[in-house]
Amino acid sequence: MVQPFDEAPVPETGRALPPEILELRSTIDNIDAALVHLLAERFRATERVGQLKATDGLPPADPQRDRQQIDRLKTIASGAGLDPQFAEEFRHFIVSEVIRHHERIAAEHEAGRRAGNAPPLDTYS
Repeated sequence: MVQPFDEAPVPETGRALPPEILELRSTIDNIDAALVHLLAERFRATERVGQLKATDGLPPADPQRDRQQIDRLKTIASGAGLDPQFAEEFRHFIVSEVIRHHERIAAEHEAGRRAGNAPPLDTYS
């Protein structure tokens, strides 16, 4: 948990920030930290999916699941009061990175197969 500052910083206006802004900033900082931890957990799960796909010879991307997830997250975003287009773009940003990782994993496995030894899967990740 990020601790708030004891004193209000003085912005360029020369006035101290209101306590409510400091409290909200602390909340925002905590949410940002939680998002980073959630993304790390998500990437650990998708790393394992990438390993399993590579082992089974499946493609790194799944366009059908992608369409389903976009629709699902846009519905969730609407219900949460978040712009559905923003949610879709945010997801696209994350999934693009996931696919890049899956392509790397698939290439490593293919190179291992050609050499006669597929890289071991990290079953603990």
